Amino acid sequence: MAGFKRSIEDINKLNKGTIMEQLGIEYLEAGYGYIKARMPVDERTYQPMGLLHGGANLTMAETLGGIGSSLMVDIKRYDIKGLHVTADHVRSVHRGWVYGEAYILHEGKNIHIWNIDIKNEEGELVSACRITNFIILKKV
Repeated sequence: MAGFKRSIEDINKLNKGTIMEQLGIEYLEAGYGYIKARMPVDERTYQPMGLLHGGANLTMAETLGGIGSSLMVDIKRYDIKGLHVTADHVRSVHRGWVYGEAYILHEGKNIHIWNIDIKNEEGELVSACRITNFIILKKV
């Protein structure tokens, strides 16, 4: 299942009018089987206590896994559907940026499993996430 090559600029354009745009997620690097992004820690991503909201981390993780899978398949023929997402939040962040690094763990015909580590600016782990995507042939 060979995917289509897209520039970072083109991938970032996909955020227009989405939750990714609202949260300020920016893609930094992408290739076959990996993708990296950053997200601000500010009023868009805070929970009421002034810390990075775990749901914002999950949104970034699920986004990276979904975009990552879309770069690996022919999206004219296949849909990518999220099946499962988990996260362990191990560190708080008050301000600055967090960085997500997603790598494919399993590339099956119908299932992709991604590992996504979200780290703070010092490179310390904030959230360890795992995403499972269905790869489904589109109905004609």
